[in-house]
Amino acid sequence: MDFSLTHITSTAAVSIALAVASAFLIHWALYAVVLRLVRQRMDPVLLPALFQPTRWLVVLLALGAGVQPLDLGARVEGLWSIGSKMVFALLVGWLLFRLMRATRVMIERSVDINAEDNLKARQRHTRVRILYRVAQSVIAVLVIAMILMAIPGVRTIGVTLAASAGLVGLAVGAAAQPALKNLIAGIQMAFSEPIRLDDVVIVEGEWGRIEDITLTFVVVRIWDDRRMVVPVSYFLEKPFQNWTTKTSDLLGTVFLYVDPTADVARIREKLVEVTTANARWDKRVVLLQVTDHRADALELRCLLSARNAGVAFDLRCDVREAMLDFLRTEMPEALVRGRQRIETAEGAAMVPFTRPSDAAG
Repeated sequence: MDFSLTHITSTAAVSIALAVASAFLIHWALYAVVLRLVRQRMDPVLLPALFQPTRWLVVLLALGAGVQPLDLGARVEGLWSIGSKMVFALLVGWLLFRLMRATRVMIERSVDINAEDNLKARQRHTRVRILYRVAQSVIAVLVIAMILMAIPGVRTIGVTLAASAGLVGLAVGAAAQPALKNLIAGIQMAFSEPIRLDDVVIVEGEWGRIEDITLTFVVVRIWDDRRMVVPVSYFLEKPFQNWTTKTSDLLGTVFLYVDPTADVARIREKLVEVTTANARWDKRVVLLQVTDHRADALELRCLLSARNAGVAFDLRCDVREAMLDFLRTEMPEALVRGRQRIETAEGAAMVPFTRPSDAAG
């Protein structure tokens, strides 16, 4: 069987081996020099990410240079031409993937998403993560295309199928409409930013934080550690609450229900005292207003401010507990009461009757 290996002399084999060994050595030396020169100026994650792909690219180029002057025969030369192009496409794709990943890591490291005021960090993390996944998809398609273009038979078949691409495209487009819809929505979300990573949202009546954003779906971590997986298009088509669109600062409310005869000014003073003594309050807003009046009760709305949604929830719980304890122990007359008038047996006198109620809070 003529595999043309007889054409490769021992001298040629040694020449190829020396070319590959020289490629390894040159690449290692250049990497060491560049690493020393830019160590203090560049993020340490970039060069290590490029080390392996560039090394094998240099080896492939050296191997091609060593094989070029050899007479390998038509069959081996054809296989080498196809195989080297396919390997080159894979190595270039690998290099681009590593480069994108390192760039993403550098950008994410440059801003701290765990800071209290992390709006800019969340914006950058969200945009980088979505665009990174878009670029991954594009590069994967291009690499596959380059590999197929290296095979003459597949390239010819591709040209033949071009005439029917219209009908095939319509069929594929109709079948993949939901996926394409979410893919386009994901790209749009990277720039319109209705949500970002770590945003506090209310989705389908559930309170949670945006944990991950992909090209097709969003993962919302619910407050009790459940995960809600929502299509990306949901956030562009349906209303939802985003509590951290502009800033993480938030106002929280506590409602109290008291007797219509209660001393509201005294309750307001106690609210200010309780809130200002709580470390969770951010010193912006503390306010009490009478927001409703019914025959048997007043509705008091306590408005409080905190630096983020989680802290605001804890602050509301603390203040609610403290105010209810104050009403129960120091102002029991302010608790909501049910009032009735009882007629005597003679029907002449009406005796007022009051009954304390537990409606406060």
